[in-house]
Amino acid sequence: MNARMPRVVLISTGGTIGSLGRHELDWEYMDQGLRQEPEKLLEQIPAVARDVEVVPVPFRALSSAKLGPPEWLEINELVHAVVERERPDGVVLTHGTATLEETAYFLNLALKTDVPLVVVGSQRPANMISSDAAMNLLGALRVAGSREARGLGVLVLLNDEIQAAREVTKASTSRLETFRSHDLGMLGYADADGCVAIYRRPARRHAPDTEFDVRGRSELPRVDIAWSYAGADGIAIEAFVAAGARGIVTASLAPGANTTGELDALRAARAKGVLIVQSTRAGSGRVLPRAVFREHGFVPADNLNPQKARVLAMLALTRTDDPREVERMFTRY
Repeated sequence: MNARMPRVVLISTGGTIGSLGRHELDWEYMDQGLRQEPEKLLEQIPAVARDVEVVPVPFRALSSAKLGPPEWLEINELVHAVVERERPDGVVLTHGTATLEETAYFLNLALKTDVPLVVVGSQRPANMISSDAAMNLLGALRVAGSREARGLGVLVLLNDEIQAAREVTKASTSRLETFRSHDLGMLGYADADGCVAIYRRPARRHAPDTEFDVRGRSELPRVDIAWSYAGADGIAIEAFVAAGARGIVTASLAPGANTTGELDALRAARAKGVLIVQSTRAGSGRVLPRAVFREHGFVPADNLNPQKARVLAMLALTRTDDPREVERMFTRY
């Protein structure tokens, strides 16, 4: 008797993987708005029909530059709804690569289902020379439908590499190997033979075993990122506070330092009740807990980059604004 074919929901949000170029070397494709539905891409991949039963679910075709917290909340609701309705073995979410890591990490913290979810994109449209779109989509569908993907949290798949949502980041503007997990490395491979090979498991807590449940919410607390540089003053930080920021994440000078102007503005913001999280612009390594942070009421971001730290800070603020509690969350997730 043949084994049952895995059933995988495919949610499409646009991005390069849903785009077409005007010609085979169109590096300006993102400015042209030429789109292709994922079903058309699936027609180019005969192996999908042999390996996976795909259930397409449309969302909206958007550049990932247009995807943010409101859309994260919509996608979160949609994933829960289709998992309840379709009872799939897995879910694949297509996404533009520019903000893919942020959506993936949000879902890694917010989802309340143990059905595997794989976020996938591509660096080249499907009709460009050496496009990665078809192979990435096939790999994501195979991974999402596999037993090996269970219990790993939200995953990211590009370039045959399986990455943890918490750790992966886009590291190159246009190279196919752009998604990297600095310091800690990928989880495994999804190669052409169909094997899903996992070599390590994430140690930090992830969906569905988190304290964050944002189903039913229409917005998330505003959190902004203040980028540090030599001679920076506090003008940007003051503007974020004036705009209503509930939290500010610093992309601080490594290993977690601020200019005098920034520090004065951050302390003033904290005195007004704004959550301050210290990340770093370095892209690697931890921001260590320090006595001066405790004195100022600042939260170290551990090894999360600024954009990931922002995601966790937004979710943390749905629960508490106590810096000690938020710091506990940063050490747990």
